[in-house]
Amino acid sequence: MALDSFYNRYDADSMATAMETYNAIQNNPSKFLMYKDIRPVRDIKQMIETSVELYGNNVAFMQRFEKDKPYESITYNQMLEMVNALGTALIARGLKGQRIAVIGETCSQWEISYLAVVCGTGIVVPLDKELSDAQLKNLVQTAEVTAVICNKKHEKTFLQMKADGDTKIQTIIGFNEDENTPEMLSMKALIEEGKELIAKGDRSFIDAVIDPEEMQILLFTSGTTGIAKGVMLNHRNICTDLMIAPIILKVHDWDIFFSVLPVHHTYECTCAFLMPLYKGAAIAYAESLKAITKNLKEVHPTMMLGVPALFETLYKAINRNLKKSGKEKTVRTVMKLNKLTKKVGLDLNRKLLGQIYDIFGGRMRLLISGGAAIDPAILQFFNDLGILAVQGYGLTECAPMAALNPDVPALMRNASVGRCMPTLEARIENPDEDGIGEICIKGKNVMMGYYKMPEETAKVIVDGWYHTGDLGDIESDDFIYITGRAKNVIITHNGKNVFPEELEYYLSLNPIVKESMVWATKDDAGHDDVITATIVPDFEEIKDSYGEAAAKDDAQVEKLLQEVVDKYNADAPLFKQIRRIVLRHEELEKNTSKKVVRFAEGNRK
Repeated sequence: MALDSFYNRYDADSMATAMETYNAIQNNPSKFLMYKDIRPVRDIKQMIETSVELYGNNVAFMQRFEKDKPYESITYNQMLEMVNALGTALIARGLKGQRIAVIGETCSQWEISYLAVVCGTGIVVPLDKELSDAQLKNLVQTAEVTAVICNKKHEKTFLQMKADGDTKIQTIIGFNEDENTPEMLSMKALIEEGKELIAKGDRSFIDAVIDPEEMQILLFTSGTTGIAKGVMLNHRNICTDLMIAPIILKVHDWDIFFSVLPVHHTYECTCAFLMPLYKGAAIAYAESLKAITKNLKEVHPTMMLGVPALFETLYKAINRNLKKSGKEKTVRTVMKLNKLTKKVGLDLNRKLLGQIYDIFGGRMRLLISGGAAIDPAILQFFNDLGILAVQGYGLTECAPMAALNPDVPALMRNASVGRCMPTLEARIENPDEDGIGEICIKGKNVMMGYYKMPEETAKVIVDGWYHTGDLGDIESDDFIYITGRAKNVIITHNGKNVFPEELEYYLSLNPIVKESMVWATKDDAGHDDVITATIVPDFEEIKDSYGEAAAKDDAQVEKLLQEVVDKYNADAPLFKQIRRIVLRHEELEKNTSKKVVRFAEGNRK
């Protein structure tokens, strides 16, 4: 269907940036740019309007609205109607140009609210639903939020903030309220209000023109140091990512993305919310982490984004069950044979390993890992199984995409976080003798800066290059390899650099290690650094392999962990050897992005 009417609204200058990115992709002969069936988009509003024109009757959202009821579907046409109506009502309520926060579980209400704010009303401020009331108040004050759209759980929190009078909050809108009250507006009621206003000729939201260079999204990072920075993004940042990602990783209009991550994080927001909408795919929401297995069988998704911990859990659970059932050797044999039979069109995996596929709903074709490094062996396991599995690399400051592995096995590099994305540039700053230095990214997706932090912005953006703080190198064909974070590096007394992430990776290869954190402490004399590892054992694995008594005896567990460390030390240079271990029974303290808080005192006990 022709999209001319949507593009004719904008002059050539307004479309120039989008067209520059589009043309650069179309004219690039690289073998990695395999899927060029994209369209130029200058802003998110134009993106969803053109998607509705192309995919209007496709399912956009799949959600269980009531516990004992089946999943319900919302089409692209219905989605746009709700977005336009809610946006119109928000403007009519005096919220044009305001900072509007959105908070709650990942669901269609959250995503419709986001679109209604960012596509013509004001500046959207996604908030982390796991933060404390005090932390939320601090962010609301910093961002100068005047309205909040929230789930049931947070209604009291924001009503209290409004009553306290020390924030700018004037309006609170509930996802789940049925009607407006003096204290709380209802999202449902506002959508109906907006429909009536549109029917009477109100086009204030529908005809709103977006400036793709202005800040419209204010995201707060959840740093491991506890200092949150406001990342300022505009439509150009987001739309650049939307155009470049599906060039090396195919997204079909029949795909169903299974949404399990918090959508306030830009990884989920751009890649599993806005990306599916750009390509005409559907988004199915997991009810909760506990319900993932059940939901997968109900919605039969084809794609899933996750963090390494999620895929590691699935990998270990599958292998533990295979081991218990005595089928581990058989499955490995089938997977090995399948590499040969697939070349002649016979997929043994699908025929003989149906039970494993059923865990993922029967139709899963692609798993994408991001947020941290993942063991390449886990990716290879899923690829051998017949489910494509790749890892990517992103940062909130890049909205978030920086690198991604292609979805063709022959081109994947499991040990790499991916190839630098098309139209972006990557370089290594101050490489050492091994070529390792700070990874820097340059492109139209790089943030505008940190909100009200010009000094911090100047530290990380130099001549257009964003300094990521990650250390690594870039190898052939622009594939990026990460060794660790600059701020985490342990510098020994003789000037050697030790990357904790590298040691943690080697420890993670042993099945009895659930997670670990490597850090440095002083020796008994208070001089030399001693490499220490806090290790959380996998007690279930120890029980299965060494017996229940061993799993309950800390002395025995420590002995087993020391054997793991000794095995690592045998092949490690002296300065990288782990000298102490700390047995920890509880999982390591993490921030809401599920990244280990390295400087938390509790993680060293």
